[in-house]
Amino acid sequence: MEDSGILPAQDIQKLIDEGRIRSSTDELDAQVQPASLDLTLGPVAYRVRASFLPGRDTTMAERVEALNMHRLDLTGEAVLEVGCVYIVPLQESLALPSKVWGLANPKSSTGRLNVFTRLIADGATVFDRVPAGYDGPLYAEIAPNAFSIKVRQGDRLNQLRFKRGSRVLSDRAHRQLDQKHQVFTTPEGGEAEVREGLIFTVDLSGDNAAGLAGFRAKRHAGVIDVARIGAYDPQEFWDPLPPTRRRDLILDPNEFYILASREFVRIPPDCAAEMVPYDVQVGEFRVHYAGFFDPGFGWNQQGGPGTKAVLEVRSHEVPFLLEHGQAVGRLVYDRLAAVPNQLYGSGIGSSYHGQSLTLSKHFRPWGG
Repeated sequence: MEDSGILPAQDIQKLIDEGRIRSSTDELDAQVQPASLDLTLGPVAYRVRASFLPGRDTTMAERVEALNMHRLDLTGEAVLEVGCVYIVPLQESLALPSKVWGLANPKSSTGRLNVFTRLIADGATVFDRVPAGYDGPLYAEIAPNAFSIKVRQGDRLNQLRFKRGSRVLSDRAHRQLDQKHQVFTTPEGGEAEVREGLIFTVDLSGDNAAGLAGFRAKRHAGVIDVARIGAYDPQEFWDPLPPTRRRDLILDPNEFYILASREFVRIPPDCAAEMVPYDVQVGEFRVHYAGFFDPGFGWNQQGGPGTKAVLEVRSHEVPFLLEHGQAVGRLVYDRLAAVPNQLYGSGIGSSYHGQSLTLSKHFRPWGG
């Protein structure tokens, strides 16, 4: 009997070899991550009038034809503008086994640019989910919310995990995992709070290399080319937020913030984790746009505290006062079907291994 859980890199590679994951290019092997597959933009994008789901018995191509306003050629370069919604057919398609399904999320760098990216399959009634046994194309919905972005065919904005079975870890299993591996630690120590996952809180102390509580995206900044790494002066795109005496922060409506967790995270080799909302009743704000943690994130066989989580925060309709140590989300761990043959970290060129309060990889270090 095959093990349930999120499929590791070697099992994803097996799906590729069997023709279960297909691409219009020959780059699939290079897109395999420890527990996910990077997805790539195809040669064309469609600006549409609104976000949508195709619904049962409807293809995305049919809905795009009805809602399309403008077609962009991505074989060169194209700018996706703030406030607009785009649909891009991806270069990958699937023919999944009957017991394997998919769940997607934006890549970390995409989330930190406040580019709202969601995966859609034909016949979908929800975003970012691919049903077991799905056979067909994949599409990305892209909506830049803070900065306009420059993209081209082959760029990677989101990633897809594959899972066999649907079991999730119980609160008891989360406690046991923390006791065994100290996967979740605060600066003061002490046991992690567990409630449908490990509860994490926000750090507004300014105790980091930049000496800041966080960053707020500037309005009307320039265009960011998603393929350019370390190319941009962060001061042209972000306002620094020094810590206040009371260690609090008022979130302005519809502004975008980069903050950090107080807790340090460790993801053991046989696990992955996802950042999910804490409770929709705790405040009018959203935390995280990406939120997937690969096996090996913050991990060190010799121990150590781990790595902080970066929080992508957007307030909704009203100003909201956020205080240091306030609970803002949950980290939900999941088992892998097997230990992957590669782990997140500097060995595979991972961008955020050992991060603290860190902007996306497109920016030079703050003050550097």
